[in-house]
Amino acid sequence: MISLDLARRVSEVAPKWVPVPGDRFVIAREGLLDDVFMVAEMVVEVGHVAGHGLVRFNGTTEWALDSIAQDDVVWIPREDQLRALLGDTFQSLTRVRDRWVVTLEEPVPGGGGQESRHSAPDPETAYARAVLWLLGGPGFEDRGA
Repeated sequence: MISLDLARRVSEVAPKWVPVPGDRFVIAREGLLDDVFMVAEMVVEVGHVAGHGLVRFNGTTEWALDSIAQDDVVWIPREDQLRALLGDTFQSLTRVRDRWVVTLEEPVPGGGGQESRHSAPDPETAYARAVLWLLGGPGFEDRGA
């Protein structure tokens, strides 16, 4: 999972997030920044009764937050969502020693393409850095990295 700071930077350049089930987010409030939430249509709870494990399907849990403005949460995009933001420019994800490298190729007028590489210790961060470079412009990925 990418860092909260990197997720905030991606949200600055990405199209507006439209939440769907399975999406992850953090509530941007003190005391909740370390808790990652997931958009779901149903809450599933694991419990034990008389020594047997149970999977319970509930409409709510004991601690419930009725609602929160979407502007008060930070979307934490998954690897597949970051890759989708790269579109046709995405060429490959490769492992080079202890790093992951995302290679992009942008079409250049007159044919051919301009290649760029973006590396990180994990695939999601490499994808996020590539998104920042592509949508924020060259040099954007290095801001505060």
